[in-house]
Amino acid sequence: MTERAQPGPGRRTLLGAAALGTAALTVTGAAGTAHAGRGAAGRGHGTYRDLPVPTVIGHRGASGYRPEHTLGAYQLALDMGAHIVEQDLVPTKDGHLVCRHENDITGTTDVADHPEFASRRTTRTVDGTTLTGWFTEDFTLAELKTLRATERIPGNRQENTLYDGRWDVPTFEEVLRWAEKEGRRRGAPVWLYAETKHPTYFRGIGLGLEEPLARLLRRHGRHRADSPLILQSFEPGSMRRLAELVSTPRVVLLSNASSRPWDFVRSGDPRTVADLVTPAGLKWIASFAQGIGPTLDLVIPRDAQGRLTSPTGLVADAHARGLVLHPYTMRNENTFLPADFRRGSDPNAYGDVFGALKAYFDTGIDGIFSDNPDTALLAAAEHAGR
Repeated sequence: MTERAQPGPGRRTLLGAAALGTAALTVTGAAGTAHAGRGAAGRGHGTYRDLPVPTVIGHRGASGYRPEHTLGAYQLALDMGAHIVEQDLVPTKDGHLVCRHENDITGTTDVADHPEFASRRTTRTVDGTTLTGWFTEDFTLAELKTLRATERIPGNRQENTLYDGRWDVPTFEEVLRWAEKEGRRRGAPVWLYAETKHPTYFRGIGLGLEEPLARLLRRHGRHRADSPLILQSFEPGSMRRLAELVSTPRVVLLSNASSRPWDFVRSGDPRTVADLVTPAGLKWIASFAQGIGPTLDLVIPRDAQGRLTSPTGLVADAHARGLVLHPYTMRNENTFLPADFRRGSDPNAYGDVFGALKAYFDTGIDGIFSDNPDTALLAAAEHAGR
């Protein structure tokens, strides 16, 4: 996609580019009004039930402003006031859990610029999809640490490329230590949201995710039901396995209605996501998890032109079974928004994000994943104070 010819300052400035300064204090303060949605414990205290509603989850950090899954993106999300900061977990060859959206690191690191790793480029089939590139499972942690993180979608977020190479690939243990340090500095626990990526695939190559993750959670005291951490996966089986290892709250992620979780495909379970969002499917999920993370289209479908239609009954059905809902993912750029909230002809310019967020918050969801936590926090504060 063609880059914008004039990437002027207005777009970033309008919704929080200066979040590390006074704008961050304003957003964080405004978000405090959202606390009344549930519980008196307030931000960062108590259980997941005491989190502010709507809860704002920094999707892969503040990935609208920094390369995703870097300590820079996580820190900015926290400084903006995000209630939770998300990590996606994949393993290295020697079994360390690192934070990457995918095990394919071709587009999120500078690995292609390292001639010493040219021979590592290969083709793999992950969850039924054939990919050619470089994969974390072919690198030791020491080797991976020689790489630097880069912006995943530079065509949409050219400004983020300014930060290419500034951070390495963090391990999950480094993130846990960072959260502990920040928690001590702030006087309140830092909430994390950790996803097991492709767990069936990794278990099949001898790099199962759940056991090393559970060990890390126990080592850092985040293995209890009241720990400031939520686990998540697109594979229900991964959450069921973790339920046997730790008491940390769990969420099942749900893709489009016609899709099937990969562990279902491998085990021959015929159910689709459409089956899992029925009352019976939600009751089954509630037997081992505390919430669901549906794609936003399962909450409000879009028509053929990409405009929002009427909400489904998913929110009410999930709440009736005691499940919280944290849908994904809100982004500020036109190209990612429903068609009725796009503004202008530039796909990379910001649209009517506040209007879109209001539509989703009005359904009664408990929170939302956002690449732009500052924007979502302002919308959440407005919604809670209405």
